[in-house]
Amino acid sequence: MRFDEAYSGNVFIGSHSNFEESKAVLYGMPMDWTVSYRPGSRFGPTRIREVSIGLEEYSPYLDREMADLNYFDAGDIPLPFGNAQKSLDLIEEYVDKLLAEEKFPLGMGGEHLVSWPVMKAVAKKYEDLAIIHFDAHTDLREHYEGEPLSHSTPIRKIAEHIGPKNVYSFGIRSGMKEEFEWAKEVGMHISKFEVLEPLKEVLPKLAGRPVYVTIDIDVLDPAHAPGTGTVDAGGITSKELLASIHAIANSGVNVVGADLVEVAPIYDTSEMTANTASKIIREMMLGFVK
Repeated sequence: MRFDEAYSGNVFIGSHSNFEESKAVLYGMPMDWTVSYRPGSRFGPTRIREVSIGLEEYSPYLDREMADLNYFDAGDIPLPFGNAQKSLDLIEEYVDKLLAEEKFPLGMGGEHLVSWPVMKAVAKKYEDLAIIHFDAHTDLREHYEGEPLSHSTPIRKIAEHIGPKNVYSFGIRSGMKEEFEWAKEVGMHISKFEVLEPLKEVLPKLAGRPVYVTIDIDVLDPAHAPGTGTVDAGGITSKELLASIHAIANSGVNVVGADLVEVAPIYDTSEMTANTASKIIREMMLGFVK
């Protein structure tokens, strides 16, 4: 699949048909080969697109609408079922090409491991990259039961790749004791439980820097997002997450890419999670793509 081909399936609201004229490209990464609990997030991108039809194209938060932004929904990257390393290589190659075309990459997962090759590709293009990470889980393991390719490892991988002090995690409420100890030892920023207020304290320090934003939907409390593979009680509200996205959008931070991962429609009987994710994608697109 070429990333500039028109997608024949359901597209996210407001998608333009011309790749060349688009500033941003929305793409799916339908992989859940390494999950440690419940699979199903490979179906997330498709369902997020489908429910987006229920959204308005206007954001009253940002006073901007989808018509103000040329973006292209490229569909999902074809990934080989069960082959984690090959899938990650294909994702990195795909994003490399998008960045070479000066497009803003906005990805939908899939499990959180898919963010690792994207962040690696973005780090090749942008020096002094910083990561803003929203999640219930630290994702700082070196391996899960001996397997280094796991959805519990992507933040550890990017932290070691660009330096732990360039990674800022928010909403964290679950992880091994050793993960928290490692983060403290190496100077990585972890905000336990809270998101908005600590984020506001960090953003001035990142002004002018290129920043990649990765959101695991399970940063939300299961009451707001039950449709995910690894639910964890005690999370934030969807209102808080939206306010955090708007805080980033209105800061001096130069967002150069983003993703939202871990939506698993099979557990989302009310479609609350998919609809929330769809709105978050809209706000990220309108807020981050200038």
